[in-house]
Amino acid sequence: MALLRTKLRKLVNEKSITTDYTMTLLNKTIEGIEKVSIDPDGNIKNRFDKLAIPAGSLGRLEEFATIYASIKGTPDATIKHKVVFTMAGDHGVSSEGVSVFPQEVTRQMVKNFLNGGATVSILARHVGARVVVVDCGVKADFMPVDGLKIKKVAYGTGNIACGPAMSREQAIKSLEVGIDVFNEEFMNGMDIIATGDMGIANTTPSSAIIACLTGADLSKVTGRGTGLNDNGVKNKINVIKTALDINKPDHSDPIDVLSKVGGFEIGGIAGLCLAAASHKTPVVIDGFISTAAALIACAIEPKVNDYLISSHTSTENGHEIALEKLQKKAILNLGLRLGEGTGAVLAMGIIEASVKTFTQMATFTDAEVSTPCSKKQFAAK
Repeated sequence: MALLRTKLRKLVNEKSITTDYTMTLLNKTIEGIEKVSIDPDGNIKNRFDKLAIPAGSLGRLEEFATIYASIKGTPDATIKHKVVFTMAGDHGVSSEGVSVFPQEVTRQMVKNFLNGGATVSILARHVGARVVVVDCGVKADFMPVDGLKIKKVAYGTGNIACGPAMSREQAIKSLEVGIDVFNEEFMNGMDIIATGDMGIANTTPSSAIIACLTGADLSKVTGRGTGLNDNGVKNKINVIKTALDINKPDHSDPIDVLSKVGGFEIGGIAGLCLAAASHKTPVVIDGFISTAAALIACAIEPKVNDYLISSHTSTENGHEIALEKLQKKAILNLGLRLGEGTGAVLAMGIIEASVKTFTQMATFTDAEVSTPCSKKQFAAK
C-alpha cells in the first residue's frame, strides 16, 4: 500500500496526472477503508445460540449472516436496498479472434439490459434488486436513459497484443468511474451490492490480470470464454502471452497491471469494490471478470477483501485460482459462465435469506421450545 501511494505521489509530481480531483478521490476512498472484525464482542454468536435450532444447523447461512452483520457493525442489520452494477466496456484485443462474438454485441447487450430482457435483468427482478448499467468504455454512443450511467473513459481499450490497454491516467479514471457510480447510488439507499460485467473479449484481459497477480501458468487461467474451440483457446493463450511479453505489467503495482492488460469495466468494478468498502457495504462479486477486478482492488488496498463475498464458481478456467488467491469459498457452483452479475444476484438472494433467518427467527424462549440438554445431563442419565 505504501509503495502504491509513493507511485501515485510521483505521478502527481511528474504531472502525469492532470487533475488533483482524480488523485484526491482515489486516495480519499482508499484511506476511508477500515478492517472488518468478525463478531468482535460475540453478540452475533450469542444470538445464534439462542435461536430455536440445533447449534450450527444452518451451515453456511450462519457464516453469511455473521459476515454481513460484522461488516455493518450490528447484529440487527437488515437488507432492504439491493443493487447490481453491470459495468460495460469494449476491448481492442477482440480483433485477435479471442471471442466467438463480434464486438458490437457489447452495445447490443447494453440495450438489452436497459430493456429488461437480459438474464441479469430477470434475476434482479426475482430477488428485488435494482440494476444499474454503466458505460465505462463501450465503443458506441448511448442516449441518456433511466438505469444507464454514461461514464465513458474511452471508446474501448487498445489491443493489448500490440501495446497497453490504456494509459495510467485512464486506469485511474476507470477506478474513479466505479467510485463515482457507487457514491451516486449510495444516496438512493444501498445495503448490499452485486458486481457484473459486459464486454466482448473481456475474459482475455481477465486471464492476463489473474496470471500476473497470482503467478499461475497461462494455460491454467485461460478458458473458452463465450465458447472457443481448442484451437481458439490456443490462440487466446498465445495472444495473452504476447500481451504480457510486450507490456511487461508490474505485478507489484496493480494500477500498472490494469493499465497494461486490463479493461475499463474491470477498473470500474475494482473501483466499486473500493468505494463499497469505504462505505462498509458488502460486495457480492460475480464470476471470472469480477474476480479479476477484485484482485486489482485488493492489491490496491488489502482490507477491501474483508467486504467481498464470492457468489459462485465459474466454469471459466482459472476462476478457482483467483478465488484461492483471495481466500474465498464461493456460495454456489451451478456451472455458470455468463457474467452480467447473474451469479452474484442469485447469491445475493441467499445472503438476504440468511440475514432474515438470523434477525427474524424466534428464540427458544420466544417459541417456548426446550433448549438442548447439557453434557452433564446426558452423563447423569
